[in-house]
Amino acid sequence: MLPDDVADEAERLTRLARAAIDTDEASAARTKRDDLLARHGYVARERNTDATLVCFPDDWVADGTVQTERIDDTDRAVERPLEAPADEWEDVHRHNRDIAAHVTERYGDVHGANAAAFAEFMSNHYAMALEHTTEAMREEFLTEYYPRNVWPTKKQRTVIEESVDLALDLARE
Repeated sequence: MLPDDVADEAERLTRLARAAIDTDEASAARTKRDDLLARHGYVARERNTDATLVCFPDDWVADGTVQTERIDDTDRAVERPLEAPADEWEDVHRHNRDIAAHVTERYGDVHGANAAAFAEFMSNHYAMALEHTTEAMREEFLTEYYPRNVWPTKKQRTVIEESVDLALDLARE
C-alpha cells in the first residue's frame, strides 16, 4: 500500500505542476512526483476527464499501459481529486475565512492577516478545510507560497509560523 504521506506529497506535486505557468517548473514537479512514487513501486496518471490523480502499483503496467489482468487488488490504487466542485469550494473557503476571522478576534491583526493568507492558500490550492492540513501542505505554504505570494509586513514575517499554528489549533478545536 502507498503510505498516506507519500500520496499527499504526490498530490501536492501534481497540483504544483498543474498550477505552474512555466513548463519547466511543471515538468520538474512531475518528475519529482514520479521519482517519489517509483521509490514505493507506484506510478502516477493524471486523469483529466475528472481532474484526478491516480497512483497505482507499477507491476500493473506493461509498456506504459495498465494490464487489467495484473490488477490483483483495486484497494492498492490511490485516487486523489485535484479540483473540488464549485459549491464544495465555496463551503471550504467560507469555513477557512471564518477561522482566519477568529484568529484576528483572538490574537490580533498581525496573526489574522497571516491566517487569512493561509486560509486562502488551503482553499485555492487544495480546496481543503484548514483542519485537514498535512505537514507537507503547511511546509509548502511556509516555504513556497508565503514568500512568493504574500506581501507581509516585517511583524507578520516574524510570527508566520505561530500564526499558522494558531489557525490550525482553532480549526481543530
